[in-house]
Amino acid sequence: MTAVAGATFSAAQFNANVRDNLNETAPAKATAASQLFVSTGPNAIAARVPSTARVDTAESTSSTSYVDLATPGPLIAVTTGTIAIVLFACEIANNTNNSLAKCSVVVAGASSVAISDAWALSMDGNAANNFSRASMAHVFTGLTAGNNTFRMQYAVGSNTGTFKNREINVIPL
Repeated sequence: MTAVAGATFSAAQFNANVRDNLNETAPAKATAASQLFVSTGPNAIAARVPSTARVDTAESTSSTSYVDLATPGPLIAVTTGTIAIVLFACEIANNTNNSLAKCSVVVAGASSVAISDAWALSMDGNAANNFSRASMAHVFTGLTAGNNTFRMQYAVGSNTGTFKNREINVIPL
């Protein structure tokens, strides 16, 4: 529709050319607090919701391969595009000097991303089993858009690692 000075336009024209365009803006599409909006293609946006999960329980493993602890995770199932920023943290210890304890993140669902030391959080232990709090951030790219689950898992280089106050935060893009 082209506006012409002095001309009137109908309610149907207003709705089709003004109201409907305003309904395509991020504020109009927001259905809940704390949503982010990302472009999904030319002239297209989608709402994404950052999420967080936490497990406070101290639990241990002696596995040298990544495993779930007695209380798995924490984990988050969230709708993503092809990218997600993941921040994870925990208090971590190993009961033996110079023995590694580590945690990392695996992705399942629409995407399948194997767990990796490339983005692992790791600490060398000490005989006093002192805990250190640490965090890590990793940007997962090349995801398949859809419902993806991000889950922390745990391993040691040797001996026994203990993990507590575990948390994961996902910013889906």
